[in-house]
Amino acid sequence: MKPAKHLIEILKKHSGRDSTGSISVRHQGGRHKRYYRIIDFKRDKFDVVGTVLTVEYDPNRNSRISLVEYADGEKRYILQPKDLKVGDKVISSDNPEMMTGNAAPLRNIPIGTGVHNIELRPGQGGKMVRGAGGTAIVVAKDESYAQIKLPSGSIRLFLLDCRATVGMVGNIEHKDELIGTAGRKRRMGIRPTVRGVAQDPRSHPHGGGEGKSGEGMHPKTPWGKSARGTRTRPKVKWSNRYIVKRRSI
Repeated sequence: MKPAKHLIEILKKHSGRDSTGSISVRHQGGRHKRYYRIIDFKRDKFDVVGTVLTVEYDPNRNSRISLVEYADGEKRYILQPKDLKVGDKVISSDNPEMMTGNAAPLRNIPIGTGVHNIELRPGQGGKMVRGAGGTAIVVAKDESYAQIKLPSGSIRLFLLDCRATVGMVGNIEHKDELIGTAGRKRRMGIRPTVRGVAQDPRSHPHGGGEGKSGEGMHPKTPWGKSARGTRTRPKVKWSNRYIVKRRSI
């Protein structure tokens, strides 16, 4: 069905260009026109029961979304958790029943519960674990923090006042979906990637030569930087303050 009119807005197309009009992100552009659906990541409609009206496709994310109508008549979109169906009830409260789709502070969510849409700061709105099939597990708590195992395998500290939604994000079969055609890829806004050796020498260091030719050099990016094995990230000392266990690389 068509999205709720008061919950959509124009999504401007930038095609990978920065404020000067130059391409700063390659292989983007030409996608189909689409509207942005305004999602309630904060879940700040407290102590009001909502009824799920629809489960809808959202072109801006890989998960489905659900339109929820609350008892006072207000409607909002939320991420659709797995097994949440039309007609089900959801609520955001300080101590709700631990049912799929309900939102609560981490301090009141039992250890071992699967959650998604987790806040990094209280009241900020969910930032973590929002992709299709994503779920995180509450593994421990102390007086200030909850330890949560993220889908990557890392364990991170979150303040107990941060809110999260119970359950796993739906559309778990997304990872098995095949694009199928080149045209669909273009409608998604993804432009072709051309091999360097197939380009001319002004466009890529690997370009040029008579007939089919190899790289003829240590592999380079289009801008002449080393493309294999050389570390190019700045040596920044990342904080481990909230990381209990890093993901295995």
